[in-house]
Amino acid sequence: MPWMRRHWCMGAMALALSACGFRLRQPMGYGFKVIYIPPQPSPLMIELKRSLAADPSVEVLQDPRQWERADVTLDLLQEAKEKVVIGRTSTGGVREFQLRLRVRFKVRDKSGIERIPDTELLQQRDISFIETNALAKEQEEEMLYRNMQTDVVQQILLRLARLRPTGD
Repeated sequence: MPWMRRHWCMGAMALALSACGFRLRQPMGYGFKVIYIPPQPSPLMIELKRSLAADPSVEVLQDPRQWERADVTLDLLQEAKEKVVIGRTSTGGVREFQLRLRVRFKVRDKSGIERIPDTELLQQRDISFIETNALAKEQEEEMLYRNMQTDVVQQILLRLARLRPTGD
């Protein structure tokens, strides 16, 4: 009898999860099949290319000789890391920084029409600073920049997923 109760509970949980709208993450559907991303040594662009290439329905082109095949082109206009002092101790030493990752990009189609106009994405994180832990804080800073980069890539992917086919 315990096995029947266990099966009944598992069935009830599956029913409850499906009733609440829960679904496993599905790949994003894009309104294009081929995207050209100019070759750039940026870690952000490498992560973006990997994320797009993971979708089997999208072909990512990086060869400038093949850009004509692309349905859309993503241009990275700016990628800047900033570190701003936002708090000081009573003696004038740095107590807190704000890390910022600023990215500007645009997407255009084959005919040069901007499908996503010049867009700026900004991520920022606050980080405390203790001079005696400078090495650990440097590692934390790099980790925060990587997390911000991943967030920016996800935001770009969401914007790309909202593009609808041009119909040409």
